[in-house]
Amino acid sequence: MAKLEKNFGFMTALTTVVGMVIGSGVFFRPNVVFKATEAPGIGMVLWVVAGIISIAGGLTAAELGAAIPKTGGMIAWLEEAFGKRVAFLLGWTQAAIFMPGTLAALAIIFATQSVSLMGLGQGAIVPMAIGCIVLLAAMNSISSKLGGGIQVVSTAGKLIPLFAIIIFGFMRPEGGAANLSPMFPEALSEGKTMFAAVGAALVSIMFAFDGWINAGVLAGEMKNPAKDLPKAIVGGLAGITVIYVLINIAYLYVLPADVLANSATPAADVAMALFGPIGGKFITAGIAVSIFGACNGYMLTGMRVPYTLASEGLLPGSDKIGKIHPKFGTPVASCALISVLAILYTLSGQFNLLADLTIFVIWVFYTLTFIAVIKLRKDQPNLHRPYKVPLFPIVPIIAIIGGTYIGVSTFINTPVYAIAASLAALAGLPIYAMQSKKKAATA
Repeated sequence: MAKLEKNFGFMTALTTVVGMVIGSGVFFRPNVVFKATEAPGIGMVLWVVAGIISIAGGLTAAELGAAIPKTGGMIAWLEEAFGKRVAFLLGWTQAAIFMPGTLAALAIIFATQSVSLMGLGQGAIVPMAIGCIVLLAAMNSISSKLGGGIQVVSTAGKLIPLFAIIIFGFMRPEGGAANLSPMFPEALSEGKTMFAAVGAALVSIMFAFDGWINAGVLAGEMKNPAKDLPKAIVGGLAGITVIYVLINIAYLYVLPADVLANSATPAADVAMALFGPIGGKFITAGIAVSIFGACNGYMLTGMRVPYTLASEGLLPGSDKIGKIHPKFGTPVASCALISVLAILYTLSGQFNLLADLTIFVIWVFYTLTFIAVIKLRKDQPNLHRPYKVPLFPIVPIIAIIGGTYIGVSTFINTPVYAIAASLAALAGLPIYAMQSKKKAATA
């Protein structure tokens, strides 16, 4: 069977991390954060805390990426630590729910921004979102280098509006540091607890940080994964954390926290205040470029998940899904599967529903990945580890605590979505049993 070629270097991995993380969250989540915390101080602290949790997770997961550099990323890592059943459940969850669901959510937001930019009616959102998915599927099927190239260009493009807001926001004479006062509320609104406020804000912020771990899916196609993957994950997350903190301070320099809390489009409102009507168009275009890059990142990595499962005969139709196209050298059938599922999810037109459905269950597997590092240190002390997480086991424990808190908070705040996502993930068990029995019968 043909294998995927090693076409990816450090820059593709780095821009995949940055491109998949910086999508819609940094533009749309500040309102949720400041509404939950009711003052800028707690919100800003939580952006830093989220960055620390993400970097701890990145430092931890990078050890597995370097030691087990296989296409599939977390799937291969969890199989090594917990066995095939757990690894399959992750792969099933990514292939059936997380990857296509997140791709659909981002495509809807991309289409929403594009429709606004072009002055089209709301009825064009779903068709444009589907068109975005189809276009990216075609480009990533034709060439893995083309998909990686799109990631590099779109990542560079998305940073322009971010830096424009940061630079001009700090230069703005009106507002400024005065908007940061009071830093902390004297008391939260009646009926709201600090635990609930921090939980809601942190989960929302972590959505803005989500996506970095999927760079591990590219490990099997990287020229030097042991050296480049840890650098890409940790370096990308460190830079993203700085950008997120700076742009949120810039937001607050322009508009006070209570105004941002009640805005559906905080970044666009800030741009309007900074640059006038043209600024609104500028930031809308910047957001569209940013989300397009995030969509491409999920297409680039997502299409490799069903391929990995099918390569081991673990999906119905594995003989087709697990094939590499003889001309293009990409998993075209796997790409088609992810794209069809994403299009079906897109028909719902519900960004928040799709985002809430995916975030809880994937963080369960993130936390298992962090635990896997500790488990493998004990079970396989002689495993070749070109990179080891620093300050072991403190850094992995920080990541585990953070992941556990996120999971518990999500379950408390949105129990219906958490239960639904869990049941959808567990639906993979009978498929695993069926395919395993089929493999055993033909062995």
